[in-house]
Amino acid sequence: MTPAVPSALFADRLRRAGEVAALHDTDLLLVTPGTDLQYLIGAEGSSHERLTCLVLPAAGHRAPPALVVPRLEAPGLAGLPLEELGVEIVTWTDGDDPYLLVSDLAGGPTRIGLVDSMPAAHVIGLRDAFPEVAQELAGPVIRELRMRKDPAEVAELRAAGAAIDRVHARMGEFLKPGRTEKQVGADIAAAILEEGHRQAAFVIVGSGPNGASPHHDVSDRVIESGDVVVIDIGGPLPSGYNSDCTRTYAVGGEPAASVREAYAVLQDAQERAVAAVRPSVTAEQVDAAARQPIRAAGLGERFVHRTGHGIGLDVHEEPYIVGGNELQLEPGMAFSVEPGIYLDGEWGARIEDIVVVTDNGCERLNTRPRDLVVL
Repeated sequence: MTPAVPSALFADRLRRAGEVAALHDTDLLLVTPGTDLQYLIGAEGSSHERLTCLVLPAAGHRAPPALVVPRLEAPGLAGLPLEELGVEIVTWTDGDDPYLLVSDLAGGPTRIGLVDSMPAAHVIGLRDAFPEVAQELAGPVIRELRMRKDPAEVAELRAAGAAIDRVHARMGEFLKPGRTEKQVGADIAAAILEEGHRQAAFVIVGSGPNGASPHHDVSDRVIESGDVVVIDIGGPLPSGYNSDCTRTYAVGGEPAASVREAYAVLQDAQERAVAAVRPSVTAEQVDAAARQPIRAAGLGERFVHRTGHGIGLDVHEEPYIVGGNELQLEPGMAFSVEPGIYLDGEWGARIEDIVVVTDNGCERLNTRPRDLVVL
C-alpha cells in the first residue's frame, strides 16, 4: 500500500492527535485498522482476529509511537512511510499475547482511548491487559482532527463530487420506464466505476412508492411512466475519499401538480440550508433552516431524518447536521445537506449536495441541477 498523502501531512496528523489527546487527559490512543488508522498513517484495511494496533502516546510522553502487527502482515506495510514518521514496527507471532505486548509499550498510562470502531474482542483483550487503567473512546480526540479537512482532503472530496456528478449527468442512459430498479442500479454502479471511483459503495434507486423509504436499495419493481425516482449514489475514489449525491427524477413525463408543489418546497428548503452554512453557525441551525419551509408547508412529519452528515474517508462521519447538535461550524468541515420529503405508499424526493465550510460561507461540491429533472 502506498498512500497518496505526503509523509509530512501524516506526521502533522500524528502530532496533533497526540496534542489533542493530552488536552483530553488521555495518556494513550490505541488505533486498530479502519479509517482512523488510514487517516493517521495511511494503512488501509479492516480489523480481524489478529491484533494490529497503533500505540500513540499523548504529547508529553517520551515513548515513540509504535505499530503492533502480526509478523505475517508486516510485509504489507512496506509502502507506508513508518520509519519517516518515527513509528516503530513491533511484530508478534501466533501464540504470543499481543495485548500484553501493547501493555509493555504503553509506559504506564492511567487513561487510554480506544478507537470507536475497535472490535469487541480486542477491546476485551486490552481491558484484560490493562486491568487498572480507565478505558474511553478515542472518538472525541480523533474527530477533532477529521472533522476539519485540510486542503488535500478538500481536493479529494471535490474530485469525488465531480465524479459522481458525471454519473448523474448520464442518468438519461439508465433511467427509463419498463426497466427494473435492479437493472438501473447495475448500470449506475458500472458508471460509478467508469467515472473514477474504485467502488460503488451504495446505489439507491427508489421508484414510485419505494422513494418514500429513505434507505431503500434496489428491487425488482418495474419503473413506470410517471414515477418519481430518488437516485442516491456514491463511493470512494482510489484515495478513499467518498462522494454522496442525491437527485430526484420524473420518468416518462411531467409529474402531477401536487408533486411539483411539494418538490418546490423541498428545493427551497435545501437552498435555505446551504445558504445558512458559514463559520460560527451551529449544526442545529442548518438543520432548522432546512426544516422551517417544509414545516410551513405542512410537510414537517414527512421529513424523517437529519439534514446531513459529515463525509471524508467514511461516508458518514462527524459533524452531523441535526437538531440538538450545538457544534459551531468551522472552515474545512465537510458534510451533506439533504432534506427530503416522503409520502408513504406514494413517492419521495431528496436533494443532496456535499458542502465544505469556507471562511465566508461554503462551497458546494456537487453542481448538477437541483430541479426535478424529467427524463
